[in-house]
Amino acid sequence: MLEELEKQFHKDENILRLNETLVSSFAKNIRELIIFDYIKPNYTKEELNDLYNLVEKEFESILEETKLNNNNTKELFLSKIPNIRKRLNTTIDAIYEGDPAALNKQQIVLNYPGFEAILYYRVAHELYILGLSFVARFISELTHHSTGIDINPGATIGDFFFIDHGTGIVIGETSVIGDHVKIYQGVTLGALSLSKGRSLQGTRRHPTVEDYVTIYSNAAIFGGDTIIGHHSTIGGDVYLTHSVEPYSIVLQTDKNLIITKKEIK
Repeated sequence: MLEELEKQFHKDENILRLNETLVSSFAKNIRELIIFDYIKPNYTKEELNDLYNLVEKEFESILEETKLNNNNTKELFLSKIPNIRKRLNTTIDAIYEGDPAALNKQQIVLNYPGFEAILYYRVAHELYILGLSFVARFISELTHHSTGIDINPGATIGDFFFIDHGTGIVIGETSVIGDHVKIYQGVTLGALSLSKGRSLQGTRRHPTVEDYVTIYSNAAIFGGDTIIGHHSTIGGDVYLTHSVEPYSIVLQTDKNLIITKKEIK
């Protein structure tokens, strides 16, 4: 039986070796490191240092396993951790100010799936930038399984990003999202067509969402040329394949798409 199974195995000599248990542990521990003050408010410097050393050791092992260690990859990634937390602080503030159901910031950090998805996206995005896209995508899929939120690590997302509820959100690889954007459950930022398959690799396939945009549940926005202008509101269930100007309100009524302008204060 095993011989028959092996006949079906791939013969690609360039396939990467990935220790899934190791990467899963690394993801768990770097999450704990980034939000250690919320997990253990009375932590000691020694405890924090021990956790940092563990994360560093696991990352070294991942680089050795995958043979993806180039130049100062480890040092470059570890140097990004403080900035990851800095950017996450903007998300914590955005959720706390925008969600009256939040009891406090600790609840947001420890219990909100939207925050967890953004945290892992920030980690995976830095790995993606460093050329570790295979590891980055593995981490993003771990998050997808646990939260129902699918953010490709290649997406570019600004500060004060707020995912409310979140289940079913899909954000594609070439999506660009500005600052102070709020997205509800079921939203898709997708590619307009994949009929050309791999020939589209490296091209802009997903929309741009400018600053201060709110996108309500189950809206679907497609296309690399589609730009949602700043301060716009996209209503629930909207299906959109073209750009809208800043300060637009887009609503789906039966089969008609209604676009109006906000009053600019």
